[in-house]
Amino acid sequence: MLSKQQAKVFFLGGTLLFLAIFVGMSVHSLMIGIPENTNDSDITEEVILGKQLWDENNCMGCHTLMGEGAYYAPELTRVYDRKGAEYIRTVLNAPNGWAPRGRNMVKYDLTAEEVEGLVAFFEWMNRADLNGFPPEPSIGN
Repeated sequence: MLSKQQAKVFFLGGTLLFLAIFVGMSVHSLMIGIPENTNDSDITEEVILGKQLWDENNCMGCHTLMGEGAYYAPELTRVYDRKGAEYIRTVLNAPNGWAPRGRNMVKYDLTAEEVEGLVAFFEWMNRADLNGFPPEPSIGN
């Protein structure tokens, strides 16, 4: 059993140790990790337009991106890698909306520029280093 003085020293020492670890990890993330992992130098006007469209149309209300959002529709973090640009364009330009396996995607009347913006956004997302997220499915292994 610790005395009051020992408990106080233990608590304060642990608090200072973990505070130092937290500050060190925060500095590392802000100065090294975030710029390396996000490819912020590759953000173009098209990528910005795609992100704005993603937000304005509440795509996260159905889809997930980097694990955030709803689970009604597919995860889109690596959709560019899985399906390719032409598939994304086809889905976004579907004349009556997209309805695979009974899930209906709203028909958006996007211009060609807006479609290219979303494609550029998904391509940029595809290059972000997410430390192995999303994991490869283990079905069939």
